[in-house]
Amino acid sequence: MGNRLTQIATRTGDAGTTGLGNNQRVSKSSLRIHAMGEVDELNSQLGLLLCEPLPQDVRALLDAIQHQLFNLGGELSIPGYELLTGAAVLELDQALAHYNAQLPPLQEFILPAGCRAAALAHVCRTVARRAERQLVALGNEEALHEAPRQYLNRLSDLLFVLARVLNRAAGGDDVYWRSTRLQRTDPEPEQPQA
Repeated sequence: MGNRLTQIATRTGDAGTTGLGNNQRVSKSSLRIHAMGEVDELNSQLGLLLCEPLPQDVRALLDAIQHQLFNLGGELSIPGYELLTGAAVLELDQALAHYNAQLPPLQEFILPAGCRAAALAHVCRTVARRAERQLVALGNEEALHEAPRQYLNRLSDLLFVLARVLNRAAGGDDVYWRSTRLQRTDPEPEQPQA
């Protein structure tokens, strides 16, 4: 990527098209542009999460993830190009195993809540899932490498786990869903027999 942005408002997109990294013009409504936008939104939401007080190891991990998401955006901007590799997916697998090992097993569903950092991690998780869905839709129309889809899938799982980690780092716990069905644990009173 030898070209650097020297002018932001180029007016070349006024007609509803945008340029890819290979100089191809495509509609701003194309699946590829949607996928790039979802990844960009995810990276921006992670930037917001990084504004919170975080454990240093989590901060370093999220910083590395932001760089990988930028690689993913670059890969999407040049059809056929590969920037995000299987090694990046493996790094997420290792982080997922590391942080999940610190947590008690889940026995109930949890709500996307708790401290502010955990809630923001849950927002990032949902945006990662949306970006993954958009990448799947693009992959149904065009050939894509597997690593980007796998990366977003693992990242959403990792963000769920990190939300739990962040709640505990803030001195709290998971916020459990109170299912009305599960709350009905008392047996129905027996009806008198006729």
